[in-house]
Amino acid sequence: MLSKGPAKKVTIFVNEDTQHHMTALHDSIMTFLMHKGVSGATATRAFSGFGTHQMLHTPRIEVVAQHLPIRIEFVDTPEKVDEVLPTLYEMVSDGLIEVQDTTVVKHARKTPKPEPKLPHQRKEGPAKLLRVFIGEADRCHDEPLYDAIVKKLRMMDIAGATVYRGILGYGAKGHQHKKTFTGYPVDSAAPKV
Repeated sequence: MLSKGPAKKVTIFVNEDTQHHMTALHDSIMTFLMHKGVSGATATRAFSGFGTHQMLHTPRIEVVAQHLPIRIEFVDTPEKVDEVLPTLYEMVSDGLIEVQDTTVVKHARKTPKPEPKLPHQRKEGPAKLLRVFIGEADRCHDEPLYDAIVKKLRMMDIAGATVYRGILGYGAKGHQHKKTFTGYPVDSAAPKV
């Protein structure tokens, strides 16, 4: 079962009309990967392409349309890739196999019925509290910085995070930032924690 952490991504390029034991090579590869228990694989057909022969293959030219490239990709543990790679090496007599180091950030799988939620678990012992003071207008790419921080903490499996809006405060410059009771900020740089 593929899980969060280091993994390998394998990409295989073969021609659509390449055969393997009287079957299309890309079908044979997909069947092999499925029988070997690879977490999942995808085969996509290119719209156009060329290889070492320097001939452009496109569906607009009927003679070369069946020679279009197929890309097969899968991500799995380094051990699983090491297990299947020797056979893939033998199967792909005309094509390309590429292996890259990658990191699985999230691997989610829908289950037929939802798992029961565990009751809140109280943990006792030493812990650390981190407070981050930023301005409400601070941004990270196209989203508020506080949203980006909370998303990142969630990805890191941090126990919890809360964003507070300050109603009164001042920063390093000594300027007072105040939020009025009407809900409209007096200064848009009101601190957030």
